[in-house]
Order: sequence, then C-alpha cells, then structure tokens
Amino acid sequence: MKQFEVNFDGLVGPTHNYAGLSYGNVASLNNASAQSSPKQAAKQGLKKMKALADLGMIQGVLAPQARPDVDALRRLGFSGSDANVLQQAAMQAPAIFQACCSASSMWTANAATVSPSADTADGKVHFTPANLTNKYHRSLEPQVTGNILKATFANQQYFSHHNHLPDNEHFGDEGAANHTRLCRQYGERGVELFVYGRYAFDKSKPAPVKFPARQTFEASQAVARLHGLSDDNVVFIQQNPDLIDQGVFHNDVISVGNQNVLFYHEQAFLDTDKAFAEIKQKYGTGDLHFIKVTTDQVSLQDAIKSYLFNTQLVTLANGDMAIIAPTDCEENPAVSAYLNELVTLNTPIKHIRYYDVKQSMRNGGGPACLRLRVAMNDTELAAVNQSTMMNDAQFERLNNWVDKHYRDRLSVDDLRDVALLNESRTALDELTQLLKLGSVYPFQKG
Repeated sequence: MKQFEVNFDGLVGPTHNYAGLSYGNVASLNNASAQSSPKQAAKQGLKKMKALADLGMIQGVLAPQARPDVDALRRLGFSGSDANVLQQAAMQAPAIFQACCSASSMWTANAATVSPSADTADGKVHFTPANLTNKYHRSLEPQVTGNILKATFANQQYFSHHNHLPDNEHFGDEGAANHTRLCRQYGERGVELFVYGRYAFDKSKPAPVKFPARQTFEASQAVARLHGLSDDNVVFIQQNPDLIDQGVFHNDVISVGNQNVLFYHEQAFLDTDKAFAEIKQKYGTGDLHFIKVTTDQVSLQDAIKSYLFNTQLVTLANGDMAIIAPTDCEENPAVSAYLNELVTLNTPIKHIRYYDVKQSMRNGGGPACLRLRVAMNDTELAAVNQSTMMNDAQFERLNNWVDKHYRDRLSVDDLRDVALLNESRTALDELTQLLKLGSVYPFQKG
C-alpha cells in the first residue's frame, strides 16, 4: 500500500483584505488598511498549489468561508436587509464589522488538527476543526470549516470528524499551526508533536506577558484524546514564551517538521533538551534529524520577517526533501545565505523552491499557513472527494472562476457594499458546484 502526505491549500476568498485584525501577528498589524488584491492573492495561491502538483506532490484545495458574515452581525443585534446590516455595523461598530469580513480562512494550517490512520486507535484519519477562540474574526470559522472538511473527506469508513473544542479560552486551539508529525514513512506510526503556549488551569507555569498564547496545553491534550492517540506517540512541548512576546504567534512561524526532520530556531521551545529526548525515545530506531538554526546564523527578527520557518518542508518523489519558501526568504540576505548553505550540508534537505505569496505574507501568513497536511494511504486517498484535488483541468477551471468573480483591488471601505456580499455569495455557490461540496454555507441553507 502506498502512502502520501497530501497538502490541502486554502483558496483565498473574494473578500481578501488587510484590516490588521491579528494582535500578536506583526505582519498583519504592519499592513493594516492597505489596499489588497483578492484576484492576485487567489492566483498566487493557485499557482503555488499547481507548482507543488507539478513537483509530483498530491495537492488538494479547501474552499474559503463566506464573508462578510451577515449571520454573525445579526447575532450581535444588527437588523434589516443585508445592505442595512452591513451599513449599520460599518458605521456603529467598525472593528466588529471588519472582523466579520475577514478572509483569514485562507490559512488552513489553522483550520484543523489531523491525525493519520497509522497513529489512531481505530485506524481512521481523524479531523478536529480548530475553535480559534483567541481572535473573534477566526472564531467564526469552525462550523463551516467542519462542513467543508466533511464534504471533502466524506467516507465514514476511513475518516472521523469531531466537533471543535469548547468556545472558551481555556481550550484555545489553533489547529495544525501548533502541531506536526515525525515519522519514518507517512504510512507508518509516527510521533505527533503538540506545541502549546500556556497552561490554562495552572497560572504558576511560564506564559507570555505581552502577546496572547493562543494554544493551551489542555486543548492539545483534548485533541490527542479525541483522535485516540497513545501516550507512546504523543509529545507535548511548550513554545518559548519570550518568542510569543516578540511576534511568534504560532509554532509554525518558528519550526517545521516532515518525516524524520525537525527544522527549528534555537529559541523555539522551552526546555528543548528534555522535549527532544522524549521525541527520540518515542520515535525509536532510525535516523532523526534536528536541524537547529542559531541566532547567529539567522536573527529572530529575520526569521519572523522572512517566515523562514513558515515554509513547507516536503519530500519529493526521489526521496530528497525540499523547502517551499516565500520569495521574502530569497530577498533577505541573511536567510538566503543560510538556505544556500543548508542544501550543501549532510541533511535530507537538498532543494529550495521560492514562490511569490506576498498577498498572503502581508497579512501574516506564509506557505505553511496556506496548507493543511493530511497523511493517507492510497485507499484513503481514493475515498477523498476527487473534485477537490488539483490537476491541470481543475487548475484551469479555478483560475477561470477567479477571473470571473474576483475584484482586482479591494479596500476596507469596499466591504460595506452589499454588491460585494452578493458577488461573494454567487462566487462561492458556483465554487461548491465545481468542488462538488453540496451546501456548506449558511446562505445556501436559507
């Protein structure tokens, strides 16, 4: 039986905008209120998906959320026609209104945590949508995310879907952005790493003081229980609180793993030696590579600015690993020099591929933010909704769909226009037909 790691990238939504909603995310705050290009952003994302498919990777696509979220605004007391709701909210509560217009679902690393069948007690692939309670604009996503995941991975013989964790900060869960998996082969049992920022029920433990720690230890434990993971193949690691206070809002901004490689900055974790000893013990026999980047090699500021660690680390058909990096890494002298040296060293990482995802980068998300990884065998892959898989024909269809429905330029002020809401709904209704998802959005269900 063959095994694969499939990347499911989030398709950028028609209301892609820069509202600076993510406190603790430096890039998001720095670009607040800049004019965005939804069309360019969607095409950049599609181009990256197609490029990985052309490299021999198996690539899928996940639909975006419907925005503006008029239902959320109605829950908060705005009433009347859709046009009236938008105008009232924009005038009376502009910050809340902008949150309900966010296109942040494009970063599907936050969509869910996924455990492959090789790790779970019942031998199924398990999905738990992230509750994303720390940011209001993202806390609106889990229900529709669950609908989309169930429509993409619908066969109950192979896939198990859980509800998101309770909507409470004690169980703050940011999905795969704080989760990675180490293994010899994708289809073999691996070690799942859950990285958390704080303990919710023990205030005596270390925690950041400036920016919020979005992932709790208790949430990570709960997801591991839901997925039927054994203590023998789970390691819980605390992220360095000082890094969170410097803008490292998720673990995937400071480390990335793939198969037998963990690529990380030396400041990434708290009590690194203890955590790595546990990983080695649970991983067992076989080569395991911890590739450390020191502060002298790449400063923390350069790592955050370039998103060196928010890159995709993938295994190519010939067994070599490649880093899929944003062009921002290539343009940063220190990071570029480091990566040029890295591929000459005796590690599994042999190639660097650069892609332009600047529309995403300006809102605080690099290549790794854009994808949700799902390890599957060939039987499970065949059970996936095949209309969500990337190939030449689907790439052309989706590009034509973007050309038809997306605006070239969008400002925050445009979001109050009911015409944009109607454009977005028309686009997404057509997309669900292209991807054969059925009715996943509230507006489709009346």
